[in-house]
Amino acid sequence: MLKFAESDNEIEKCFDVMVQLRPNLDRQSFTSVIMELMNDGYRLAYIERDTEVACVAGFKIQNNLFLGKHLYIEDLVTAESTRSCGLGNDLMNSLKELARMENCRVVDLDSGVQRHKAHKFYFNQNMEISCYHFLEKIA
Repeated sequence: MLKFAESDNEIEKCFDVMVQLRPNLDRQSFTSVIMELMNDGYRLAYIERDTEVACVAGFKIQNNLFLGKHLYIEDLVTAESTRSCGLGNDLMNSLKELARMENCRVVDLDSGVQRHKAHKFYFNQNMEISCYHFLEKIA
């Protein structure tokens, strides 16, 4: 069952899974960083297994000229100990349903080029590669 982390305690419970995707995160500042992102529309969703957070997704409902209204997944990770158990699939299906309820046209995300197992998962979710994402480090 999809839950949304809104309280400090709920956000803190998501740290151990999120840090598996974002190892640069710091436990002490995690809650305040998430709260700051929430001020800009970020939401943190999670699914528990046996009272422990098993998978987490950070996302925003956005609107732009390219995609129109869409649900953009910024972060998506399943705990290493519970991968291949179907929970990531459950999380994606819940996010897709939320996108439908919010009248979004698509669900989209970016994924690092080295994340081959994640790409296989996304292809199994009927996602397709629609563009390249470019960046230039400034500092």
